[in-house]
Amino acid sequence: MNILITGGAGFIGSALIRYLINHTEHAVINVDKLTYAGNLDSLADIENNSRYHFEQIDICNRDGIDRLLTHYQPDAIMHLAAESHVDRSIDGPAEFIETNIIGTYTLLEAARSYWSSLPTDKKNTFRFHHISTDEVYGDLDRPEDFFTETTAYTPSSPYSASKASSDHLVRAWMRTFGLPVLITNCSNNYGPYHFPEKLIPLMILNALEGKPLPVYGNGQQIRDWLFVEDHARALYLVVTQGVIGETYNIGGHNEMANLDVVNTLCQLLEEMAPNKPSGIQKYTDLITFVKDRPGHDLRYAIDATKIQQELGWIPTESFETGLKKTVHWYLDNQTWCKRVQDGSYQRQRLGENQS
Repeated sequence: MNILITGGAGFIGSALIRYLINHTEHAVINVDKLTYAGNLDSLADIENNSRYHFEQIDICNRDGIDRLLTHYQPDAIMHLAAESHVDRSIDGPAEFIETNIIGTYTLLEAARSYWSSLPTDKKNTFRFHHISTDEVYGDLDRPEDFFTETTAYTPSSPYSASKASSDHLVRAWMRTFGLPVLITNCSNNYGPYHFPEKLIPLMILNALEGKPLPVYGNGQQIRDWLFVEDHARALYLVVTQGVIGETYNIGGHNEMANLDVVNTLCQLLEEMAPNKPSGIQKYTDLITFVKDRPGHDLRYAIDATKIQQELGWIPTESFETGLKKTVHWYLDNQTWCKRVQDGSYQRQRLGENQS
């Protein structure tokens, strides 16, 4: 099978491609614009594989996407390309509207045209898999509540609103035009190769340099954490075995408050990197509470029963084992961390510009 993946140089996309090349016989076409968070270093281990192809193209470029579809003749499209950081969406929503909404529309139209031209046998097996987020659901009021596939959308940030819009477009292209689609909504991913603007890598790298560990508000915002390699396995199951028209929630069964995540990281670093920067007694001394993010959702939690029962997927990593693997990876890959920070992002606070 030829699988075209948009956003394949990003965090989740690169994990998916590494999984496909290392654990399946499928060919992969990686389509990525290579914005600040897209990094081909994350694919260095598989870049010379004969089943891997890279094309630097913006998904908003209809002519470019049409050319790729004609040339590679994919059997499935897995759409991960997106602007994805909530704080950046507060500072500059326009790029999120352009990529996440206009880009998804452009890709859907190109896919529809390509799919319509296929012979009947290939047309019947083609799939468009849209990868989304649990943030489209908003937040949960009660501790016993969980997001299911039928939870109403109430996005809070420009990022989650743009992803909710893209989800609606994908469903509309199936209902209106018959395009065979699948949608997955995942919880917070973590693991190796994560761009250091996100919570876990940001805390690890700041701690190692003796810099403050900024915690928003009181740090009691709860997230469900999903190891990225578990997510990659789930995505492969959905695109190959999922039922057309269905949505699948993917979560790690690891709810934890942000402050507890930071404290756990500090404990792991005490064990794994005991030689601290000068003047630092304990990593936890670096924890600094800062002004909360505007519109910050309090709790996310996914009910992943459907994908477990229908496709047999369960996460293999607990938060404890996955987090330890993650810290170990960052300690061993400082060169990668330095290369991905090209000067435009130096772990400064984002998301305060509301003008």
